[in-house]
Amino acid sequence: MTVSDTEWSTNEQRIAREVLDKAYMREVSALIEEVRQRSGSISELDEVWKLHDFLSARRHEIDGKYDYRYSVLIFVFARLIEEGWLHLEELEGLAPDKLTKLAALSRM
Repeated sequence: MTVSDTEWSTNEQRIAREVLDKAYMREVSALIEEVRQRSGSISELDEVWKLHDFLSARRHEIDGKYDYRYSVLIFVFARLIEEGWLHLEELEGLAPDKLTKLAALSRM
């Protein structure tokens, strides 16, 4: 069975949704704080456009990152662990084989 063929129990689906939402909120909160800091120092129109470009890029990145399809969820979680938005311990309750895969992938 490949990682993309992994099946998710109802309980694992619930855990996955909760944890993904929690990581999303952490990243969005950090983004909002960064925007507050950046926008507070804007004094020229060029800086407004730079902030716009930054936000457009971040929106694209975040929208693509939080993919809840079960076929890619292991990879999504591994990336979030690697980036620090999620901790492996928060995924407790997933099957041991999934946790092992996550631990390995997040160290790559």
